[in-house]
Amino acid sequence: MADDRKAFLLRTDPLLWREVEKWAADELRSVNGQIEFILRDAVRRRKGARASQDAPASGEPPPPPAAV
Repeated sequence: MADDRKAFLLRTDPLLWREVEKWAADELRSVNGQIEFILRDAVRRRKGARASQDAPASGEPPPPPAAV
């Protein structure tokens, strides 16, 4: 079975790399696994923020349909 993951080169500041290494070690992950976790979390939050912007606040009527 082929690995369908995309490989890419990441250039980063050495201080940032050390912080990610420490964070990964604290959470018992590899640095690669930690970076993937951070990216997945950021994508999930971004999608959630978009959904919450589209949804009306509790008790508010939905917005009127756009004129065509």
